[in-house]
Amino acid sequence: MARYKATARKKRLTKAGRQTRWAPFWTVPKIYGKGRRVHPGRHTTVKRNWRRTKLKV
Repeated sequence: MARYKATARKKRLTKAGRQTRWAPFWTVPKIYGKGRRVHPGRHTTVKRNWRRTKLKV
């Protein structure tokens, strides 16, 4: 990648980084109820890793 990143590209990269984070922990009881134990990463829409899938940015 370039040494100096353009602002628009930087914004796209930060958005992609935010999308891969886990959902907040409070979404689990909200969706499934109090007793169910589910990993919050299941509620993340975009599943991507920097090694596996590259961005077309």
